[in-house]
Amino acid sequence: MYSQLRKYVSQLAPLTPAELTFLEEQCVYREVPKKFALVSEGKVAQEIYFINKGCLRLFYPKEGEEITAFIFLENLFATSLESLLQQVPSQQCLETLEDSELLVISHENLMKAYNYSVNFQIMARRVAEQRFINAQRILSSYILDSPEERYQKLLAAQPEWFQRVPQHYIASFLGITPVSLSRIRKRISS
Repeated sequence: MYSQLRKYVSQLAPLTPAELTFLEEQCVYREVPKKFALVSEGKVAQEIYFINKGCLRLFYPKEGEEITAFIFLENLFATSLESLLQQVPSQQCLETLEDSELLVISHENLMKAYNYSVNFQIMARRVAEQRFINAQRILSSYILDSPEERYQKLLAAQPEWFQRVPQHYIASFLGITPVSLSRIRKRISS
């Protein structure tokens, strides 16, 4: 149950066997069904999720629509980061797109881990840095690339999304309509 977590966090920080055991003790294993809300708009995020199996979608609700911000697959941590870290109401929602198996760390246990060892602070910083880099790439792509270029970059970087994520969520992530996505796919395949 913890092998994926151990492997992932060991790439982020030089955790000792005792630190890895401590981290496992902070986790609760949870199976959640498809379309399950993990974080809701207006609620304070109280947990961070390591995905052992499954697919999660982070999105913004806006005027009756949902704008996909990111898709998380196995071996990633997911939450509404601003809400969790600042303990403020979330502007984002996080839901499962598939039946999922998660290792859940509460905000309280996350703070315990930070106090337990500087290596957990290093690990968290590296997770946050990767999230920042991903956000910067997404923003740069919206500024510099055409929708077709965004599609091609996403297909190259995240091919698994196209097998597991409904097309209308991918279109939303790309900032286009599902019809535009279909046209782009048709042009590229021709």
